[in-house]
Amino acid sequence: MLEELKRIREAVEPAPPKPPEKKNLWQEFKDFLKEYKVMGLAVAFIMALYLGRLVSQLVASFITPILSIIFISVGWEAPPIAPFTPTLFIQELITFIIVAFVIFILVKITARLGIE
Repeated sequence: MLEELKRIREAVEPAPPKPPEKKNLWQEFKDFLKEYKVMGLAVAFIMALYLGRLVSQLVASFITPILSIIFISVGWEAPPIAPFTPTLFIQELITFIIVAFVIFILVKITARLGIE
């Protein structure tokens, strides 16, 4: 009877918790990146930074010169006519495209490594 009670006790009692598995530094780093979604945050931050530069250059290259011409034609006092500088905008556009492509490649590589 004592043996039967021991088997019942073993069946009812929960198993002792497993000791945490030891992880190497690389695995801990991957877990950190996954848990806090660092890659997504980094991509969003970098893309927003370069998109802001692109929009700023668009305004400086095209919109500001047009507004200068409009203000002068209406007779309002305006700063001197700003020159059209499409080459600076194209330069920023090319920079944005290159940065976006590099980020795309990095995201593909990290996805293959299991980091999202």
